[in-house]
Amino acid sequence: MKNRNILLGLCALALVLPGLAAADDYNGRRLERGRYVFARVIKVQPVIRYVTVKVPVQECWDERRTVRTNPPDTGGPTFVGAIIGGVIGNQFGSGDGKVATTALGALIGGSMAQKAAVKRAEREGYYDSRRTYVVQRCRTSYDYREEERVDGYEVTYKYKGDTYMTRMPEDPGRRIRLRVTITPVADY
Repeated sequence: MKNRNILLGLCALALVLPGLAAADDYNGRRLERGRYVFARVIKVQPVIRYVTVKVPVQECWDERRTVRTNPPDTGGPTFVGAIIGGVIGNQFGSGDGKVATTALGALIGGSMAQKAAVKRAEREGYYDSRRTYVVQRCRTSYDYREEERVDGYEVTYKYKGDTYMTRMPEDPGRRIRLRVTITPVADY
């Protein structure tokens, strides 16, 4: 039973297919949709366009920087120098002048002791008042250059003794595929 249904289906298909093939006939004439043929390519010339391109260029260099560093801890010598300077300043003047010379002596003594402590630290290598280090600096600039871009190809080909030209997005190679159609022209 199953084989019989398959056989009937194939027979029906065999009867329908010729009718489908004839469906594109119009009044007994076949409608032309075109056919494909190949033509020989004679010449292919790329179409070049020049464009300006902006290219970033980074330039880097090393810069030496020098900074002053904080002085070493000179609290002890400065304090002792201020006391000694105050004692010496106290020896001069009288009344309110004695207070002023004591304060001035303390300031001068503390300052001199602090400077002497820094110089001693520098001499002995404990302290360097300037520190130098290297910093890398960079700057971006732009170069402009022209580049070639291929916009397509001018293709020259021969078909049935005549020469034709067309522009294509890609190089077709040694032959080009053509669609040939026949279209009636009414001459009046």
